[in-house]
Amino acid sequence: MQLGFVSAILPELSLDEVLAFAAAERFACVEVMCWPVGKAERKYAGVTHVDVTDFTKSHAEDVLARCAKHGVSISALGYYPNLLDPDPVVADVARAQLERVIVAAPLLGLKTVNTFVGRDWTRSVDDNWPRFLEVWRPLLKLAADHGVRIGIENCPMSFTKDEWPGGKNLFTTPVIWRRAFEDLGADNLGLNYDPSHFALQHMDPVSPLKEFQDRLFHVHAKDIRIRRDRIDDVGIFAHPLEWHQPRIPGYGEIDWARFMGALMQTTYRGPVCIEVEDATFGNTLEGRKSALRVSRNVLEPYFG
Repeated sequence: MQLGFVSAILPELSLDEVLAFAAAERFACVEVMCWPVGKAERKYAGVTHVDVTDFTKSHAEDVLARCAKHGVSISALGYYPNLLDPDPVVADVARAQLERVIVAAPLLGLKTVNTFVGRDWTRSVDDNWPRFLEVWRPLLKLAADHGVRIGIENCPMSFTKDEWPGGKNLFTTPVIWRRAFEDLGADNLGLNYDPSHFALQHMDPVSPLKEFQDRLFHVHAKDIRIRRDRIDDVGIFAHPLEWHQPRIPGYGEIDWARFMGALMQTTYRGPVCIEVEDATFGNTLEGRKSALRVSRNVLEPYFG
């Protein structure tokens, strides 16, 4: 396995600067963000370290030359919108960008693109399902035609009143994964697995690993702290940002020795990329770099 990080936490750095930092701090890889150039729609979104608009072989060669210069690989391309947004204009923009990311990936010698499947947060899983299948069948075919597999992060995207009650990503639990894999029948649909999202849902972060080991395409390393004092005050049905706090690995609920040990017992040998959304390190560039260094120090002993 290879230890890396998600480039979204360093939006003010160029790709070359991100790769230089990764090399200097002993990271083997980076998941590179590919949002459309422009204003971010939410925190940690809107980061563009590879612009896939009109992406050509020449652009790819330039990116790969930078990777070679620093000795750091790209683990995957990342883009996390809501492809099932109830606003068809928003959904169409997201779909078109994801198609560009998929087409760009093989030019970079990559087989993995990470994203969300999306959701209309005002409707049930069953009510979302027909549109989910309609949108994703052609996307998965496009990806298969380009030798690309799609890793869906298991984040509920249900943290604030703007995402309530259903959240903006369907792909949150094993029962939904089984249904999707069965209905879509696509070998190139899998998981970008983040254990913190199971901890958020009061589920065991280790429990899915063995069953879904063949669908583990990529892994995120993030932690959370459950504020039980706040749950005692506001209750579990309050918006999750009222009672949980994103943390870096080692500072929250997850037993990383247990998680990494269980991951090693699967067939997965791919990247594990640290995702930083921990504001306790501050919002400065140096604070966020420090969060990556501390996370590395927690996880590096598991990487031989």
